Amino acid sequence: MSGRGEKAPSQRQLRVGEEIRHTLAMVLERGELRDPGLKGVSITITEVRATPDLRHAHVFVMPLGGGDRDEALKALNRARPYLRRQVSKVLALRNSPDLHFSLDETFDESDRISALLRDPHVAQDTITTAQAESDSDSSDE
Repeated sequence: MSGRGEKAPSQRQLRVGEEIRHTLAMVLERGELRDPGLKGVSITITEVRATPDLRHAHVFVMPLGGGDRDEALKALNRARPYLRRQVSKVLALRNSPDLHFSLDETFDESDRISALLRDPHVAQDTITTAQAESDSDSSDE
């Protein structure tokens, strides 16, 4: 969730999102997509967020194993009709959700934050802050 006043997803949204994620992961694991953009690339489905009406599902993916991330995303978008049919076979919904693929940037963001925390100036600040908090805790007693 982005914290922009959005409501938390319902249990049904979470369940449907997880079923879509599992179905897409199985299709990709079996190698059913023969797109050249996916050659040599392993796709991880990190999260699926279904809209409240369950008509759309935002699928966050992380291409692994080298290759062009944008090309892998284009390949998944070309395969959307096939993937949607596979999802509709598993889900017992009136309408099969339209799939929207996006690159998951959380791993890159996590790496960026880790690198910042390893920076000597930031590390010095965190040690100073931790010592100050420790000193204030011991003076309260």
